[in-house]
Amino acid sequence: MTISSSNCDRKWVGAHVSAAGGVDMAPIRAHDIGANAFALFTKNQRQWAAKPLDAETIARFKANCIKYGFTHEQILPHDSYLINLGAPEEEKLEKSRAAFIDEMLRCQQLGLSLLNFHPGSHLKKLSEQACLARIAESINLAHQAVPDVVAVIENTAGQGTNLGWRFEHLAQIIEQVDDKTRVGVCLDTCHTFAAGYDLRSVEACDATFSEFDQVVGMHYLRAMHINDSKSALGSKVDRHHALGEGEIGWPCFDYIANDARFDSIPLILETIKPELWPDEIARLRCIDQKSPVNVSA
Repeated sequence: MTISSSNCDRKWVGAHVSAAGGVDMAPIRAHDIGANAFALFTKNQRQWAAKPLDAETIARFKANCIKYGFTHEQILPHDSYLINLGAPEEEKLEKSRAAFIDEMLRCQQLGLSLLNFHPGSHLKKLSEQACLARIAESINLAHQAVPDVVAVIENTAGQGTNLGWRFEHLAQIIEQVDDKTRVGVCLDTCHTFAAGYDLRSVEACDATFSEFDQVVGMHYLRAMHINDSKSALGSKVDRHHALGEGEIGWPCFDYIANDARFDSIPLILETIKPELWPDEIARLRCIDQKSPVNVSA
């Protein structure tokens, strides 16, 4: 299969780049590695509070995005790791909801339309169903507080008491969100594999993405994290690896690069060797420079 250079633009591929020195630096760093998409934290991901974004930083961020050709659809901000939108304790739940709304506000200020987040954990203090309902309620409250920004639920590997590792969890959250135009899914390939969904061959990818379509719906897929896995299928252990160096292997990533269902959404690397990002991005954007696999229609 030969793919022309014009087809490269249909794949929006990048990495989660540093925002050290200011969020306005992120578009520059993404451009420097050959990306046409990127992810970032809009604040310190391991702190609850952060100073508000100032007008100058916002203006520089928007100017750099324009300069390097990044639209809001190609940028995938990630929220703080501290947030648990399904927290069983009321104090932690309210703190998480307030922090999530602040994250949405920061996206809105930067002109961004997506916010990627981990759904939440029941901590063995709530039933799965009650926790999933709390997560959906948290999303509804955030939607009421901030217009336009889409809540993008990231599937998890199933470590500990984290929910979102089964496609059914994602479907149940979405079912309880009032404005379904403002909710979507980010599938992480490492998490998907660790949760027990095989991706090691064309046939396995066909089966897994068909199941996702049947349970959740491909129209809800708004982004992906493209990572190989150090851990085995179904291990429920979240350990990322460089593409082709883990348990999943290049057939999966070639499949995604060749399949039009994954066009025009951010495909974000969180692999462990940043020095390889330019090569990984180039292969995913223009798959004809390596030996691609043939994928089914």
